[in-house]
Amino acid sequence: MADSASSPFAGDGPELTFRKGLDSGEFKIQKCNDCGSTIYYPRAVCNHCGSANYSWHTASGNGTVYSTSVERTPPEKGGNQNLAIIDLEEGGRLMSRVVDIDPTEVKIGMAVKAFIGEIGGTKLILFRPA
Repeated sequence: MADSASSPFAGDGPELTFRKGLDSGEFKIQKCNDCGSTIYYPRAVCNHCGSANYSWHTASGNGTVYSTSVERTPPEKGGNQNLAIIDLEEGGRLMSRVVDIDPTEVKIGMAVKAFIGEIGGTKLILFRPA
C-alpha cells in the first residue's frame, strides 16, 4: 500500500525525499504506478518504463545478499569491512554493508534485515544478519 504519491517535478525531488525519510527514521522506496516496478535508487522517472508516475512505500527491510566482498584496511583506518550488494524483498538492489558480523562471515544468499545507520556522519541503509 502506498504511503504517499509524488511528482518528480514538485517539492523536494526523489533524492531529498529519500534522505529526509532516513533522517526521520524511515526507509522508503519508490514503486512505479504504471509498470509496477520497484525503483531504487530514487529517481525522477522509472528506470524500467520511463514513467514519472510513482509512489513512495515503506520498505520491509528484508533482503538477501546477492554479492559480497571484504574491503581490507588497516585497523587504524577502521579495519576490514564488508561491502555487499543486497536484493530487497520488494525488488531493487543496493550496495551497502552487512554489520555486526565478521566481514568474512557474510555469505551469498544470507538473509539480512535493514536498519538506518550512520557512517561518517551520513545516514545510510545498513544491514544485519536476519
